[in-house]
Amino acid sequence: MFNFVWGVGFVLVNFVLFLICYRMFGKQGLYAWVGVATVLANIQVVKTIDMFGLVMTLGNTMYGTIYLTTDLLNEKYGEKEAKKAVWFGFFTLIMTIIIMQMAMKFTPQASDFGLAAQSSLETIFGLLPRIALGSLTAYLISQFLDVRIYTYLKKLFSARNQLWIRNNGSTGISQLVDSFVFCTIAFAGVYDWNVWLQIFLTTYGIKFVISIASTPVLYIARNFVFKS
Repeated sequence: MFNFVWGVGFVLVNFVLFLICYRMFGKQGLYAWVGVATVLANIQVVKTIDMFGLVMTLGNTMYGTIYLTTDLLNEKYGEKEAKKAVWFGFFTLIMTIIIMQMAMKFTPQASDFGLAAQSSLETIFGLLPRIALGSLTAYLISQFLDVRIYTYLKKLFSARNQLWIRNNGSTGISQLVDSFVFCTIAFAGVYDWNVWLQIFLTTYGIKFVISIASTPVLYIARNFVFKS
């Protein structure tokens, strides 16, 4: 029960910080959010938790805000800007992988803290290459799919009050693809079949719930007006 209650607060904090970031920094803040969210989501995903007897990974909330960000960019600034954000997140993750893998190769100073820090880094980032491969593949496929579907739905459901259709329609489909590709590459063979299936179902379920929950946030953010 604690994980659920804490998780609700965690989601709200993510949304509030997202709105603050956009309010303070405008479109540039959205690009920054995508970069930070991509890295944090791939760090958090290493941790699995139990909620209502189901195994799930962290990182779903932060990763879900990337879809929120690209949908907002597509809505207010166009498809080209949304794709630019996708590529920015892709570069950020690759940069993180390269830099952290090189950082871990340094010989740590022979003190308790130095060795402990090295061990902690290896625990967090040692799994990153496989997780990152799954994330990179799923990220590119699902994010560009999301942008394309959103643009298509924007033509079919162009009314201002139909934003929820554009948002949830594009995200629901693309996140299903994302969850399957990521879980297969990152966790196949790592966990047994039952655990893998739980992670896949809960990963998609949580992402979709977060997508629905983020709809009011998207409406709020769309109404922000910035001085040119």
